[in-house]
Amino acid sequence: MRAVRAAAALSALGAGAIAAAATIDGFDVTKQKGIYSFEAQARLAATRESIYAVITDFDDNAYSRISRSYKESRYLESAEDGTPIVYTRMEGCMKKRCISFARTERLETDAPRWIKTTALPEQSDFKHAMSEFVLEPDGDGTKMIYRTEIEPDFFVPPLIGPWFLKRTVSKGALRALDRIEGLARELDGRPPLPPVPPPSTGVQ
Repeated sequence: MRAVRAAAALSALGAGAIAAAATIDGFDVTKQKGIYSFEAQARLAATRESIYAVITDFDDNAYSRISRSYKESRYLESAEDGTPIVYTRMEGCMKKRCISFARTERLETDAPRWIKTTALPEQSDFKHAMSEFVLEPDGDGTKMIYRTEIEPDFFVPPLIGPWFLKRTVSKGALRALDRIEGLARELDGRPPLPPVPPPSTGVQ
């Protein structure tokens, strides 16, 4: 039962992790001392200003437009130092069993170049969670470097780990990238692009 719960959680994380990467140049998933690390480089056919706007839009469950795994997203009251605080809740399902897990995070930005979220463990279902986006102009599009680290606050069996998350990211990337790129292009006033083939991960 714990294995099913862990698989459901990682499935949701995988669906959301690549949610801001269009043409993917490459990505990798590793695990060290219980922390899962994911890194990707990608190119999006939209301006970084619009990509930034999409990624930082948490109001009114806006993240559900990026991935169906997101069931809630919103801004909370800012921290005492003025740093924005955001809340997201994801849901993952495996073999008819679904679980829900939430993150409350500090949101740090340097618009439109850099975005970083850091989870508050006492208000999250993770011992540690961090995501970082670096956006750089690339012709009429944007080059992105995306990094995230996650340490779940629940047991993950050894057989369910980086390989599972990597396969899940590969399978869910096309749907997520279409949504994020489409939203950004809409803000740019550009027409939608046709779907692109999913990346090759070498995972069978």
